[in-house]
Amino acid sequence: MPEVPASTDPQNGALAFRRQFPIFNDKIYLSSCSQGALSLPVQAGIEEFVESWHRFGNPWDAWVERMEALRVEFARLINAQPGEVAVTFSVSNALNSLASALNYQDRPRVVTSDFDFPTVGHIWLAQQRRGAEVVFARAEAHRLAMTAFEAVVDARTALVSTTHVCYRNGFKNNVSALAELAHERGAQLLIDAYQSMGTQPMDVKALDVDILVTGALKYLLGSPGVAFMYVRRELIERFEPSDSGWFAQENVFAYDVHHLRYAPEARRFETGSPPVPNVYATLPALRMIAEVGLDTIEEHVRGLADRFIAGAADRGFELLTPTAPAERGPLVMLGASDASRLLEALARQGILCSTRDGALRVSLHYYNSAGDVDAVLTALDGLPDLVSHQPH
Repeated sequence: MPEVPASTDPQNGALAFRRQFPIFNDKIYLSSCSQGALSLPVQAGIEEFVESWHRFGNPWDAWVERMEALRVEFARLINAQPGEVAVTFSVSNALNSLASALNYQDRPRVVTSDFDFPTVGHIWLAQQRRGAEVVFARAEAHRLAMTAFEAVVDARTALVSTTHVCYRNGFKNNVSALAELAHERGAQLLIDAYQSMGTQPMDVKALDVDILVTGALKYLLGSPGVAFMYVRRELIERFEPSDSGWFAQENVFAYDVHHLRYAPEARRFETGSPPVPNVYATLPALRMIAEVGLDTIEEHVRGLADRFIAGAADRGFELLTPTAPAERGPLVMLGASDASRLLEALARQGILCSTRDGALRVSLHYYNSAGDVDAVLTALDGLPDLVSHQPH
């Protein structure tokens, strides 16, 4: 099937985009919160890597050039400079490098939240042996109020590290308000945008974010094994990671075992040899998203989420995700009496979703349609014993 750029389809850009994902030929895919669907351009990127390996053996110059192209593409997507972006293997890898560079003496407190992905809490808790004081902004039910952060961000706080969209319920934090709070109290703000990046604009300059991490495998529609960390330029040289490696050096190919000379850019947060196959897979995915435009994707996803939420509310389903668009991302969650059985029953009908905390996760992207939303609602109508309902 040839690639059809969404921008050239006179009828429906989203439909043209969808045609590039073969899974929709026989399934309804609503699990981008776990893994983006595989597109033909991404498959071609993987095949291009394999062919380069076959043909040239070890074309490392070309492979490193491809990683630099990926760095540039991601920087453009978030309105950053390429030198402010580190390309890493995972968000865990990026955060560990950053955490190893923090000094926990004068300002020991790191604030995270109940809604963050476990790896975030694990990494900061591991820094307690180095003097970090880890404090959690506490959620109430399925909401995380700004007052929860106001209660724990103080003059001893070095970093507020929290999620943009919660993987457990789809709740979205107010990034601008968090930045204002953190900076007012002398702290820096780190946002984990894994559950939102690729479905809405993310301008790190306009939002006044200091550090942002995200990965390629979900809504960026790329491969596992690639993640990104943006660090505001004026902060970069303050950090000297002890979790380091040869790709973090000023001259990667100096092969100087006796000296540690950090790169002056965000590349100082990288470690070992780059994940080349995953780079080849991810670059075409980011270009697909950039071609459509994050504003266009956001509008499409919001409309689908509105439709699904309205349909779920009409049926009396237990909604765990906020209904207000400003308070939610591309993920909508429903209560379930038996999430595993519900997933299996939907899969038998060709509808692929996911689950967390015993709830059903329905995640939406530009390749999804109103027909997908209606199909999953109709399927849920036939599974009343497996879906939780709002109490009367």
